[in-house]
Amino acid sequence: MTDSTQRIVAITGASRGIGRLLAQKLGAQGAAVVINYKVNADLAEESLADVVAAGGSGITVQADIEQADDIDALFDRIRSEYGRLDGFVANAAASAFKPVSALKTHHLDRSYAMNTRSFVLGAIRAAELMDAGGRIVAVTSYGSLRAFPTYAALGAAKAANEAYVKFMATEFGPRQITVNAVNGGLIDTDSLDYFYNRVPGMAPMESVLAKVPLQRPGTADDMADAIDFLLSDRASYITGQVISVDGGLTVVAPPFWADTTGDLRAAVMLDRPDPSVLPE
Repeated sequence: MTDSTQRIVAITGASRGIGRLLAQKLGAQGAAVVINYKVNADLAEESLADVVAAGGSGITVQADIEQADDIDALFDRIRSEYGRLDGFVANAAASAFKPVSALKTHHLDRSYAMNTRSFVLGAIRAAELMDAGGRIVAVTSYGSLRAFPTYAALGAAKAANEAYVKFMATEFGPRQITVNAVNGGLIDTDSLDYFYNRVPGMAPMESVLAKVPLQRPGTADDMADAIDFLLSDRASYITGQVISVDGGLTVVAPPFWADTTGDLRAAVMLDRPDPSVLPE
């Protein structure tokens, strides 16, 4: 059991990656973390051990959030264990990486169920447990804002989630529940490795990173810190928003600085040329 002052936060897909790191950060703040996982119980227990070692507590709950009944079971367990909830992070995601023309009915159905339906149903159940207000955060990605090869199914689902964030923020606001999204760019996780190194024919990641203003991938820490902020009291008056954690990726457009040459290219580097060599 927890005392009335301890924060209770549930994270889907918290056995690895961003979810696991976020769970550890919350543990360091003394939170009780509900670590949801689909298959790997050992990884989930390792994640919980990280939380406890950091100073927090929690439980692991197996639930395939692609299944509506499992979502209910997840929140029923939270209710029976804690009786309330302060934060919910919809972090788990999966989809087929294929061109639109190659998508089949089962790809569309599973992508919707796994990414969008799970967020909506999870947020509804989470809000029911937030009797003293709370925080809901959806983890999305830059495929919701920009089109690129093979990401249509997941990008469309993430765009739908960001639309739901706005509606939920409006409807849940009177109950002092904020709803926001953190939109990740090229974040250095297993998912990034899979997309750029295992999808046949994908562009080299190095060529994409050259287009990012900060010239590097983001880290799981970058994402977890942004989510942690939105879960905190520091973000109590922020709702219905999407925060992009992408190194500037979604603010640039062709022609890219990375494709320029000569003095024009040198003008944005640290070894700036004499301004007089550039035309007025």
